[in-house]
Amino acid sequence: MAVLGTGAAGSYIGAFLTREGHDVTLIDMWGEHVEAMRSDGLRVTGCQGPFTVPVNANHLSDVMQLKDKFDIIFLAVKSYDTEWAAHFAKRLLKNNGVVVDNQNCMNDAMLASIVGFQRAVGCVMSSITVGLWEPGLVNRGGQPGRDRGHDVFRVGELHGQITPRAEEIAGLLSSIDGSKATANIWGERWSKLTTNASSNPITAMTGLGSFGAAEIPEARRLQVEISKETCQVGLAQNYDIEPIKGISAETWADADNGEVFEELDATFMPPTDTKDRGDWKSSMSQDVTKGRRTEIQFMNGYIADQGEIAGISTPVNMAVTSVVREIDEGILLPSVDNIGEVFRRAGLS
Repeated sequence: MAVLGTGAAGSYIGAFLTREGHDVTLIDMWGEHVEAMRSDGLRVTGCQGPFTVPVNANHLSDVMQLKDKFDIIFLAVKSYDTEWAAHFAKRLLKNNGVVVDNQNCMNDAMLASIVGFQRAVGCVMSSITVGLWEPGLVNRGGQPGRDRGHDVFRVGELHGQITPRAEEIAGLLSSIDGSKATANIWGERWSKLTTNASSNPITAMTGLGSFGAAEIPEARRLQVEISKETCQVGLAQNYDIEPIKGISAETWADADNGEVFEELDATFMPPTDTKDRGDWKSSMSQDVTKGRRTEIQFMNGYIADQGEIAGISTPVNMAVTSVVREIDEGILLPSVDNIGEVFRRAGLS
């Protein structure tokens, strides 16, 4: 097996599969991270640590010297790296091998068009917080999914039928946390897109952690508005969207109903269980902190683009995309004031 892209998610997967005794090759383009893993192993902290495991870490530039091709490649690069990474992975894959898409956003179709639809499998990582703040060290926030009766990994074929290989991959990932094979990978994807689009940009544009943002009513309102638009677009495109925060997509799409809004707003309130109280920063916020490009165009920007195709108005997702893009470009800085700027650009009071 190989993990292509060992940021937070890739490192998390690679560390556990290696510890389980699987033959795993980690591949990344961040030189310091690769060297740290080579010299000191991969360290895991947080709710499933601490532990350190020696790993087979490789620079991207060294991989073509490897003699053997892979049965399974877990793809965990940023969405904007999907196209080149898929072409790269294709050269490393056995004829009967499979690339498992562990990314955020809706990249499965592009991946499959490059490696072959018969060699692509989707994998949604649901309700998980991982961070890679320094080379060789990955941290898992919150609590393990299986402790909450929750399946973190949802593995599915793009054609929508559960197959032995989907079950086999889900079984591999079950050594890490709760895992299952699904016949609805596209509905899982859109559900996760809704979750990401309504949370990642909030901490990215404000500089706050998830707990800090949850305490601000206007931030919660913004999250509801994003979720509403996203579900309206997904439903218009006939996705069978899995529940978001335990609530149906149809309910989220009806967020303008006053009583419904109160119910949805409550899902973003600060947690009362102190065990789950972590002022966590999303992967997009981590990118902003590190001065890296965000995935905003593949998240809220994608929703806005699909809304235009479906004839659904998405002023909030459009405004969020423009604000975060300006943060990417150095025009704006993260600030709580950006919440009001989104509402202004969206034409909402």
